[in-house]
Amino acid sequence: MNKGILYAVLSYLAWGFLPLYWRLFTAIPAWEILAHRIAWSFVFVAVLVTVSKQWKRLKSVGSSRRGLIAVVLCSILISSNWFLFIWAVNNNHVIETSLGYYMNPLISVLFAVVFLKERLSPGQWLSIVLAGVGVLIMALQYGQIPWVAISLAVTFSLYGLAKKIANLDVLLGLTGETIIALPAAAAYLIYVQSHGAGIFASLAPVSVVLLLLAGVATATPLFLFAKAMQLLPYSLVGFIQYIAPTTSLLLAIFLFNEPFSQIELLSFSFIWLALIIYSFVTFRKSKAGVIPVRQMDVQKNAIACNK
Repeated sequence: MNKGILYAVLSYLAWGFLPLYWRLFTAIPAWEILAHRIAWSFVFVAVLVTVSKQWKRLKSVGSSRRGLIAVVLCSILISSNWFLFIWAVNNNHVIETSLGYYMNPLISVLFAVVFLKERLSPGQWLSIVLAGVGVLIMALQYGQIPWVAISLAVTFSLYGLAKKIANLDVLLGLTGETIIALPAAAAYLIYVQSHGAGIFASLAPVSVVLLLLAGVATATPLFLFAKAMQLLPYSLVGFIQYIAPTTSLLLAIFLFNEPFSQIELLSFSFIWLALIIYSFVTFRKSKAGVIPVRQMDVQKNAIACNK
């Protein structure tokens, strides 16, 4: 349990502080950063697959039509999510990215109801309604729909849904996703460099090294998250995940000096209330589910002793 909590906290802290990393490359267009992120993520996971000697197992990821479609879909969704996040951070929309990742678990719940036919309690439905009110308030305050936040939440929720349905190995699935996105990323980098529009060649050596570490910055939190999922109840991981958007929100307000009005505070208050209710209800449901299992174990032990 302690190891699982440590893995979960480290993964979400890494995601929460990621805006600090991408802010180092404000001079580079978002498309070019995305291409580098894909390319160096592939290099990093390729090293891990080589060390773990799993290249032969990688063939199984695309051996079935369902698995291949899932990997392609995951690659498109996570690449879109990465681009939106990078663009938002480098264009002073960090608060919106925070809102998006606060919304993410609730949208994932809606997808679970629609696509996986899972049932919700009245308290969980109430949390979704409250979150919707929070988003509506921010939309009215902006004068437009907060499309960055909604797009981030929807793309990542769809990504998680596709991963859930496909049930792929974490490392092999991520490797397959980067392999699919790699040709487009490599072609784009070659094109911009050959036409003199690429920024990479003009970067200082320190910036080049930092950009090469994009693969590590991308893949490491994913592996920590996967490890936490193996060791912790899902409800506990779901509660810990709010570390990431909270960290990003604090960075946006106190470090990046993004404006945070009273209307935005009201909007976030609805989101926070929704998350508190949802987490409380989910924790009670998971706790109630443990009690019958323990009672069955006691009964089995008693029967065994009588025998």
